[in-house]
Amino acid sequence: MKRSAEISALEGRIGYEFKQVQLLQRALIHSSMSGPNREDNQRLEFLGDRVLGLVMAEALLDKDNKATEGQLAPRFNALVRKETCADVAREFEFGEALKLGRSERLSGGRRKMALLGDAMEAVIAAVYMDGGFSEAKSLVLRLWGKRIDSVEEDARDPKTSLQEWAQARRMPPPAYIEVSRSGPDHQPVFTIEARLENGETCQATAGSKRLAEQAAAKALLERLEKS
Repeated sequence: MKRSAEISALEGRIGYEFKQVQLLQRALIHSSMSGPNREDNQRLEFLGDRVLGLVMAEALLDKDNKATEGQLAPRFNALVRKETCADVAREFEFGEALKLGRSERLSGGRRKMALLGDAMEAVIAAVYMDGGFSEAKSLVLRLWGKRIDSVEEDARDPKTSLQEWAQARRMPPPAYIEVSRSGPDHQPVFTIEARLENGETCQATAGSKRLAEQAAAKALLERLEKS
């Protein structure tokens, strides 16, 4: 099957040339472009998520043979969560090769975390189906690179950590208040305030409510630790 320039360029960036290039093409088709004769990447995403999980579990066990399950779990979650997959996809410019419907293109779909993360998982599955587990593992370790070595031992969702901090002091869970929203509908910017019952607050701004909440929780935790 003939390769487009975009597909060839992406193969070069990720360091893997497909024998069945149609697998990579399918991995880059969002559901907004699917149709009776065009399969989207959702099934590949499902498989890729499981392949990624196995690769990361093995990598973390090999990296630290003394770590407990309680230490490994947050590291694992930090490496396989959708935000990390999207960060890797951005680094290797997956957005340029995504096949999106008109509405997704106009709404900035090539930059959306969910779409990029899904495409990353789908590409992992495509490599697995094309070359087997060994090739998929090599791809993941290559693309994730230093993220595996540098993942923090306490790499936990900041919102979870802040809630645990509050519970340990017999406080109710923190509240997250939307302070403002700006920007166009297709690319909004949210400012969120994390607030504790004792009056401690911190604000953060990001391109999604979830990321803004996490950033506000992280900033508040850092302030609490310093005090």
